[in-house]
Amino acid sequence: MLNRQELRLIAKVARMYYELDLGQTDIAQQLDLSQATVSRLLKRAMNERIVQISVNLPPGFDAELEDAVQAAYGLKEVIVVDAGSDDDDELVQRALGTAAAFYVQNTIKAQGVIGLSSWSATLLAMVDAMRPFPRSVDAQIVQILGGMGNPNAEVHANRLTERFARLVHGRPVFLPAPGVVGSAEMAQVTSQDVFVREALALFDHITLALVGIGTVEPSKLLASSGNRFSADELDHLREVGAVGDICLRFFDRDGVPVVNALDNRVIGISLEQLHHIKRSVGIAGGLRKYSAIRGALLGKWINILITDRTVAEKLIADV
Repeated sequence: MLNRQELRLIAKVARMYYELDLGQTDIAQQLDLSQATVSRLLKRAMNERIVQISVNLPPGFDAELEDAVQAAYGLKEVIVVDAGSDDDDELVQRALGTAAAFYVQNTIKAQGVIGLSSWSATLLAMVDAMRPFPRSVDAQIVQILGGMGNPNAEVHANRLTERFARLVHGRPVFLPAPGVVGSAEMAQVTSQDVFVREALALFDHITLALVGIGTVEPSKLLASSGNRFSADELDHLREVGAVGDICLRFFDRDGVPVVNALDNRVIGISLEQLHHIKRSVGIAGGLRKYSAIRGALLGKWINILITDRTVAEKLIADV
């Protein structure tokens, strides 16, 4: 049991550190203690409950929900946002885009390779919410799904990559090919193009991937781009159990890849390549996408999730 003088010293050190905002080195010099002793006394202050720290969470922030989803699905990190609506896609996209922009701006590493999905409205919202970096991160920004398509929509894919690269002062590497071509043979020929090969060669070196998660029914942006399968082909995907996709690589409700001939017509990153990326961030929300999001988590195709509260709560309910 500590005597009064020991308690006095612990309390004095704690007050100097927490209330007077002095550093441990300054405290050590002023009290003629070693810095190791100051550090030990601060720990004792916590153990003796002389110091009790509480964190006042801002409105709309639910750390316990984020921690629960993270633990339940074995993720590195989860960010949950209040979107204000479950069925307003644009509102959800803006909320997720803002959260993703903040995440990127605070975690981006220098000299990396960043992969961006080409046809994601949520990623477009992220770029719209980003601010220019004060200095270059010296990174390569590569499209991980073919960015060519309907000229009226193609501007979105290139704008996403080009604007992101400009904001971080990095170098854009475009994937100048459609996301979906007419045959496996055409995909093989297209993949031999020198500029296509340059982009594809970077896939195994990506350090951060930012991707949307789609349902079998393509989004408005993807549908308008022309990078979609036919109605019959989509019906076939549903029949074999597909519930969602990342970069047009489809998986079922358990995250198991739905492998078929359609897969050979896609020019983009594979799920296996995505799985090996150190930080693979899925940015998606809304109940319409719930099965796809859960499948992506169960398949371990992403390891960081940015989603809305309603989806997060349902993910916990379905564990």
